[in-house]
Amino acid sequence: MGVKGKLIASVEVKCGGHLVHDIFHTKTHHISNICPSKIQNFEIHEGDSVKVGSVVSWKYNDDGKDKISKQMIEAIDHETKTITWKLIGGDLLELYNSFTIITSCDHEWTTWTFLYEKKTEDIPEPLVLLGFVLHVTKDIEGHLLK
Repeated sequence: MGVKGKLIASVEVKCGGHLVHDIFHTKTHHISNICPSKIQNFEIHEGDSVKVGSVVSWKYNDDGKDKISKQMIEAIDHETKTITWKLIGGDLLELYNSFTIITSCDHEWTTWTFLYEKKTEDIPEPLVLLGFVLHVTKDIEGHLLK
C-alpha cells in the first residue's frame, strides 16, 4: 500500500468562481483555446457532455513535458460549484495508485484539492501539477475578464 496524500490550494479569481466553474462544467472544450500552451486538447470519450459518469481526457504540457490524463466524472454539485474527477488512465497513474481532483468555486475563489496515493514513498508530492492547475485557473480568469 502506498502513501496517501492530500493537497489543497485556493486562488482568488476576480471574475467570480461561478464563471470558472461554468468553464470547467459546460465549456470545457474551450480551455485548450484559452491556454493553448498548457492544454492542447480536451475530449469526451463517453457521454455527450461533462456529467456524472462521463469519461474525458486531457492532453497537456506540464513542466515542459507532454502528458495525458484520462478521467471519469464522479460527482458534480451545482450548489457548491464542485466537480470531482477520478483518474482512470494516463501519465499520473505511473506514479500514483489513485488520484482524484476536486475543483470547487466559491464567490471569488477557486479551490483545487488533490487526493492521491503514491506507489512508493519516494514519489514526489504533485506540487508541480498543483501549480500548473493554478496557472490554468488564472489563464481562465484572464480570458473571462477580457
